[in-house]
Amino acid sequence: MNEPKRVLRGFYGIADLPADAGTDAARALGERLADAGACIVQLRQKAADAGLMLENARALATILDPRGIPLCVNDRLDVALAAGALACHLGQQDLPLAAARRIAAGRLWLGVSTHSRAQAELAISGGADYLGFGPVYATTGKADPDPVVGLCALAEVCALARVPVVAIGGITVARVPETVAAGASAAAAIGAVLGAEDPVAAGRAIRDAFGRGRQAEKSV
Repeated sequence: MNEPKRVLRGFYGIADLPADAGTDAARALGERLADAGACIVQLRQKAADAGLMLENARALATILDPRGIPLCVNDRLDVALAAGALACHLGQQDLPLAAARRIAAGRLWLGVSTHSRAQAELAISGGADYLGFGPVYATTGKADPDPVVGLCALAEVCALARVPVVAIGGITVARVPETVAAGASAAAAIGAVLGAEDPVAAGRAIRDAFGRGRQAEKSV
C-alpha cells in the first residue's frame, strides 16, 4: 500500500450521490472525476442503505482501478472493507478513530474530518492517515456546516501535521493557490468541479495548481 503522502496530492474528488442513486450514476460520476484528474475519489452517499452503497462502491472501483485511482468510502467503514477500498473517511460523529483502527487492522487508510486545531491534534495523535480540515471558506455543500476556519488555521494545522491535510469547504479553482500556499496537500471540491461549465478543466486546474506548488517547493 502506497503512503498517503505519495498519493494525496492535488484534486481530491468526491462522488456525491443522492441516497437512491444506483450504479449507472456512480460509474458516470466516477468517469467524470477520473477524467478531471482526481488523485482519489471518495464515495459520499448520505442516507443510503449499506447494500446500495456497497454496489456503488464496487461500480466506482471498476472505473477507478484501471486508472490507478484509489477509492475512499465516506463514513461507512463496513462498506469500505467489503468493497476493498483503499480508504475510509470518518466524520466527527462517525465511529471513533481508535475503534476504526482496531477493526480496519491496517487494511485501510483512515482519514478524519476536523474543524479545529484541537480536533486535528487529536486525530493526528490517534493515528489518522490524513486529515480533512475546514471549512476553509463558507460552503453550501452541507446542510449544517461547521464554522469557517480560514486560511490561517489551515496553515497552522498543515505546519503541525505529519500527515497529508486536505483542504475542505468552499474551495474554488480561484482559491486553490491560497490553499497550496497554506501547505495543504490536496483540496476537495464538489460544486467547483461538478458544477463548472467544464468539470474536467476545473478538476485539472486544481490538480495542476498543486503540481506547480510542489515544483516550487523543489526549486527553493
